[in-house]
Amino acid sequence: MQESLTVLTKVNAFQSAQAEHLSPAEVERVKRRERLLGPAYQLFYDRPLRLVRARGAEMFDDAGRAYIDLYNNVPSVGHCHPDVVEAMYRQARELNTHTRYLHDSVLNYAERLLKTMPEELGHAMFTSSGSEANELALRIARDYTGGTGVIVTKYAYHGSTITLDGLSPSMGDRTAITPDARFVDAPRFNPEAPEKTGQLFAAQVREAFQDMRRNGIKPAALLVDTLFTSDGVFADPAGFLAEAAEVTREAGALFIADEVQAGFGRTGSHMWGFQRHGLVPDMVTLGKPMGNGYPMAGVAVKPHVVDRFGREASYFNTFAGNPVFSEVGLAVLDVIEEEHLMENAAEVGAVLIDGLRSLATQSPAIADVRGAGLYLGVETVDENGRPDGERARRLVNFLREEGALVGLAGAASNVLKIRPPLCLRADQAKSFIEMLRRSLNRG
Repeated sequence: MQESLTVLTKVNAFQSAQAEHLSPAEVERVKRRERLLGPAYQLFYDRPLRLVRARGAEMFDDAGRAYIDLYNNVPSVGHCHPDVVEAMYRQARELNTHTRYLHDSVLNYAERLLKTMPEELGHAMFTSSGSEANELALRIARDYTGGTGVIVTKYAYHGSTITLDGLSPSMGDRTAITPDARFVDAPRFNPEAPEKTGQLFAAQVREAFQDMRRNGIKPAALLVDTLFTSDGVFADPAGFLAEAAEVTREAGALFIADEVQAGFGRTGSHMWGFQRHGLVPDMVTLGKPMGNGYPMAGVAVKPHVVDRFGREASYFNTFAGNPVFSEVGLAVLDVIEEEHLMENAAEVGAVLIDGLRSLATQSPAIADVRGAGLYLGVETVDENGRPDGERARRLVNFLREEGALVGLAGAASNVLKIRPPLCLRADQAKSFIEMLRRSLNRG
């Protein structure tokens, strides 16, 4: 049985009781939003931000103040990158239609995208969101295996469809968990016995598949975010996922690598998170950073896995794979390559992690700093070493006042989630470290 969990999307959310700290104009804007959009949407921070423009790794509010963006991985090559905007505009003024007509752009994009992956992943299928991508991957997995059982981690987030809500325990107790789902702990790295990370994770996966069998459930898939970001960011040691992938295939199930968070060079060492683990997934799901703000997502899949599904079920998506979609995707890949953003993720990520670990030696509030490239987690604890979600929330709001935007992750909401655009500069990383130092001193 899952324990009661914080709803991921409500972490660090603005509460109406905080309106007393806002100006009359801000109160009116918040009320108008609530009236028009309803109660399901959330605002960040105790004092919500009104942003009006952005460029690179900076965002600007309506007073012209700049904020270093260390939260938004959607604009992965930088906010409003001119090459991506130009590609969008150029194609949109010529033709934009669906994939039932022949058009070279979608073929060029699929070919270019698949070349970044192992050759076994021979087909690309496109969607408009990461939720759609994971939904499609699960449909294919269930068709191929004949099973329904899916394993995810205990605070995973994989999307907002009915199916994926049931496989995203981070969405809280109001969401009904899929009965055929099984949950495993996120793999926590022990530097004194690094080999145990993969062994313990694989053992949990094996037991979960065995439990499915005992309960008459046929396994379909192990679905994991390859940086375990919602769980609190767990990246090390590289290679630990390989054993779990092997156990999955022994159980007759498919290994699905959710690269919506980890993909497109974010780890610094590889284009895709699964490549750090030396394995080839059966399917790879893509999303958020794929279009740098344009709604793009997709699935890369081994041809034999999708063969029967394609012949008997078929697939179509009105918007995904259209010419604008494809030209934007090509532009993003161009920018990653031409501006050496994967290398930048490694170099600036090293500046960040070194600075954060230096802070950790000075502050007992930081228990751990972990991650890869430009996706890092900073775990906060109280004086007794227990997860301190309240302090983490204060830090996020202090940093907002300082001029830096970060998020929160982990079941206790005590992990600062740092995932800036890949163009973040070293001087911006150093400025953030100083902002966090001052924020820690505030408590």
